[in-house]
Amino acid sequence: MGRRPPPAPPPGAAMLPGGLRAGLAVWGKALFRGRLLLATNTLSCGALLAAGDALRQAWERRREPHRPWDRARTARMLAVGCSLGPLMHYWYLWLDRAFPAAGLSGIRSVLKKVVIDQVVASPALGAWYFLGMGSLEGQTLAHSWQDLEDNFWEFYKMDWCIWPPAQLVNFLYLPPKYRVIYMNVITLGWDTYLSYLKHRPKQTPLSMEEDAKPCALEIQTTS
Repeated sequence: MGRRPPPAPPPGAAMLPGGLRAGLAVWGKALFRGRLLLATNTLSCGALLAAGDALRQAWERRREPHRPWDRARTARMLAVGCSLGPLMHYWYLWLDRAFPAAGLSGIRSVLKKVVIDQVVASPALGAWYFLGMGSLEGQTLAHSWQDLEDNFWEFYKMDWCIWPPAQLVNFLYLPPKYRVIYMNVITLGWDTYLSYLKHRPKQTPLSMEEDAKPCALEIQTTS
């Protein structure tokens, strides 16, 4: 029997010279090793948070065609995303060392990791996001903290709906070096939601004088 022919390269790969394909493969692996892994996680976190804001602004501009794109807002999302990247990088390194488990055989440890991630990391990173965005917008700490209080429970309830299933897949089947990039890729929709939550129009409470006007009017009409 003759030897089977080698499998055909994927579409597009055949168009690249062999040396270039090998170089891209080497660089692709290097991005998920050592210090470059930290850079990969940091930049991907920032880029995808900015992309989520760009998607949200595109939707807003469809409703209001004359509304300009707020580049400074997207830049702030990029900066806060890049600041979140190292936090997530080292958090998952610690979590994997503290609870070394993968696959269904380690399901109990995996469930512990999911619960700890939800109880510890999720609220901490959420607070970092709102306070960081407020700081870059020039808000006072008190204003940023109020913004966090106004949005936290809505954010946290939605977080519990989305992230436990995603993290089960993460901890069960993915190697540790891919944890942050996996989260960053699947969270493009989540990042769009975060942009909405932070930048949606705020309902300003009525002042005491404005709140008293209907009562005074009612008294006048009944007297």
